[in-house]
Amino acid sequence: MKSKLKHWCNTTLLVFAAGGFTLTTAHAEDNFAKGSEKLVSELRKAMPNLPIEAVTTTALANFYAIDLPGGQTLYGSADGQFLFSGDMYQLGDQVVNLAEGRRVQKRIKLMEDMPLEKMVVFSPAGETRDYVSVFTDVDCGYCRKLHQEMAEINALGIEVRYLGYPRAGLGTATHARIVSAWCAKNPNDAMTALKSGLDIPSAECNDPIAEHYELGRQVGVTGTPAIITSDGRLLPGYMPAANLAQALGLE
Repeated sequence: MKSKLKHWCNTTLLVFAAGGFTLTTAHAEDNFAKGSEKLVSELRKAMPNLPIEAVTTTALANFYAIDLPGGQTLYGSADGQFLFSGDMYQLGDQVVNLAEGRRVQKRIKLMEDMPLEKMVVFSPAGETRDYVSVFTDVDCGYCRKLHQEMAEINALGIEVRYLGYPRAGLGTATHARIVSAWCAKNPNDAMTALKSGLDIPSAECNDPIAEHYELGRQVGVTGTPAIITSDGRLLPGYMPAANLAQALGLE
């Protein structure tokens, strides 16, 4: 059992190391629920570099939720003897994903902290009924497909707020193209040109793409397009305009 746990720990830590996550213990401890001290102590013995963001109580007595970067959740017993990963659901008239409820609130807060002026925004000509924030890559086929429906999306009263998310990573050719769009005289036209397969002039400025990329990882983006609704839901992948409107409760 210990060898399996060690293998799982090592695999988990490799994932976080690849993503560049780090644990700032002093800050994290402010988010540790009272009574979780033994669990945290045992976690630190087994996985000293595990980047814990928060430890909160759950509806299950003597079990705590351990929130990690990117929306992953572990659950552990108060005595520090048991640990499992996955989502916890509460059964009743409806099945409620308790872990997703916390992720939603986290996404709302993180997205609110990103200024609108750092995004490339496509707004309806008439009334804006709702908005979505979309982490996008200009070389992604489904990102381009979504952009081709921009007129229809806007006509449905949906504002699209783009954030740059180069899937290949920062410092790549795709990253440079996204930066050029953000730094263009008309970012909206530049974005449309790139998503149509056209070239645009290279440009540099004090761009926010690195901030967008880090924000995407914090809210759980694993691919593009990744749509974040105004109420904090993550809708991964392309959605036709009509389906998007339905997901937002507009149809």
